[in-house]
Amino acid sequence: MAVKAAPAGAPGTAILLVTANVGTLFDDTENLQKSWLREFYRSVHTHKPHFLVLHCQEVGGKNYEASMSHVDKLVKELLSSDAMKDFNRARVYLDENYKSQENFTALGNFYFLHESLKNIHQFDFKAKKYRKVTGKEIYSDTLESTPMLEKEKFPQEFFPESKSSRKGFIRTRWCISECAFDLVNIHLFHDASNLTAWDSSPSVYSGIRQKALSYVLNSITDHRYERVPYFIFGDFNFRLDLKSVIETLCAKTKMQTVRAIDTNAVDKLIFRESENDRKVVLQLEKKLFDYFNQEVFRHNNGVALLEFDKEFSVFKDRLYELDISFPPSYPYSEDSSQGQQYMNTRCPAWCDRIIMSHSAKDFLLKSENEEKLVIYDNIGPNICMGDHKPVFLSFRLAAGAGKTNANVHKCCVVQ
Repeated sequence: MAVKAAPAGAPGTAILLVTANVGTLFDDTENLQKSWLREFYRSVHTHKPHFLVLHCQEVGGKNYEASMSHVDKLVKELLSSDAMKDFNRARVYLDENYKSQENFTALGNFYFLHESLKNIHQFDFKAKKYRKVTGKEIYSDTLESTPMLEKEKFPQEFFPESKSSRKGFIRTRWCISECAFDLVNIHLFHDASNLTAWDSSPSVYSGIRQKALSYVLNSITDHRYERVPYFIFGDFNFRLDLKSVIETLCAKTKMQTVRAIDTNAVDKLIFRESENDRKVVLQLEKKLFDYFNQEVFRHNNGVALLEFDKEFSVFKDRLYELDISFPPSYPYSEDSSQGQQYMNTRCPAWCDRIIMSHSAKDFLLKSENEEKLVIYDNIGPNICMGDHKPVFLSFRLAAGAGKTNANVHKCCVVQ
């Protein structure tokens, strides 16, 4: 089913931004990847974008040395499938060079341009000018020398516990109908231990993510290039404030502490009801969050838990996010028959997000005559998509919206 352009009478340029942590897709390419692609194509067909952007994290999966060959198959499928045949231009940037551990981020950026989209250019960071986008091009081993993007792995001291961290960001810049903007793919640090996350509010991991995101914001808004509106989307690894969540969910329980025999370190926390045969409500270990009632995280899309989603609030003066109305995006079961089930490894959280500068809000064209021109949601809510559900933002870009100054128009001429 080919993707047709948005209706001619619809205002603006249709944009679809998608973020997807695809780490688990390469463990089951036969089943999981097929269902993932089917749901992705369905979303593309539904929203009919002129400009489609897919930001991926953990490209190649956990065992990337063995799985990188599967990445090439996925790329070929995306570029040649019948569903994508009307996108006649593409740019793919894959950080596949895992042998260069000091630079490896496992990020993948995909940009697809519909044949009906005429006025779009990509920024050359070295030449400091925009270039017309023609044909389909793939870049992988040469990302460090590619002038069409900026890529950086976070400094090791940001997260010294993880010697093999693949966390970082990739930035590209685009100009459509005189609107210049940055698109940033990001992967922030995870919670290494539930027990450590439970220790304090906010957790030590929250502070690490805050430091890394500040680093990215300072990098993309420094004075090397003209400042433009920006969208940052990826796996932020934002977690609920675990201490507050547990204190709320387990308010009427008593906690039992289990310590390791050899080190006396806390090995497990067990929360039991005082009555009701001392029923176990929650078991917490380093990589176990076994709560007796998952429905709490699914009921009404989990919105009652948004009060514990506090990590973004630190950046509200610099960043904007649409209201979240979809369930926590992680950690879903990888069982193909359990599309709505969470794994009991982590407390479910909205890790996958699409946020933007306040100046980028002007890009989100809204019309009283057309409902749902701006949609922020997940993909495949009832289908197994791996441990992360992809998250998307669909909107229309009004010509000239958010123009910062005359220089934007000047630099958007064909070079």
